[in-house]
Amino acid sequence: MADIEEARKQFQRMDADGDGFITAAEFKSALAQQGDWNVTEAVAEAIIKSRDLNGDKVLSFDEFWAYLNK
Repeated sequence: MADIEEARKQFQRMDADGDGFITAAEFKSALAQQGDWNVTEAVAEAIIKSRDLNGDKVLSFDEFWAYLNK
């Protein structure tokens, strides 16, 4: 099981605008900042979609946490 406090910090780093959700653009940007420049917007959207439990095309912390605990 992941550490929820570390997960919150990681989520907040990816949530660039601080609205409580990670968009595909924020996810792509976060990966680029970590050195993964190969992720396209389409790939980021597909990753978000695969982890998005309610279909709103963004990741909430709860969805992020659920994914980490799979």
